[in-house]
Amino acid sequence: MSIFGIGTDIVSIDRIKKSSKNKKFLKRIFNEKEILKCKKIKNSFNCLAKRFAAKEAFSKAIGTGISNGVNFNEIVVINKRSGKPYINIIGDTKKIIHKKFKRKKIKISISLSDEKKYAVAFVTISI
Repeated sequence: MSIFGIGTDIVSIDRIKKSSKNKKFLKRIFNEKEILKCKKIKNSFNCLAKRFAAKEAFSKAIGTGISNGVNFNEIVVINKRSGKPYINIIGDTKKIIHKKFKRKKIKISISLSDEKKYAVAFVTISI
């Protein structure tokens, strides 16, 4: 496998906290699984901010940004039992990704972090 693209993003946790008061924002950006997971933890806005940054970083790694049918809420950031995050692509976005890479399997690596005011994500796409 070789690296196709990398993406990184940093976001203000306060920005996500303010935006999250709007239910339309939550539905447009986050999948139901992400919202439920983040509501369960103490630092729920940090959790949402990391996922927002991951979606941005992923869109940069694939080279499209959020456009041409790629939807934030179809880029789902979840965690394995061990806590390790991973990205699951669903819906029309999944079809677009398969068409772009002309294959069903790509490797997505992700790292998330947060510190007081900011959340950051780093994503690599290997094919």
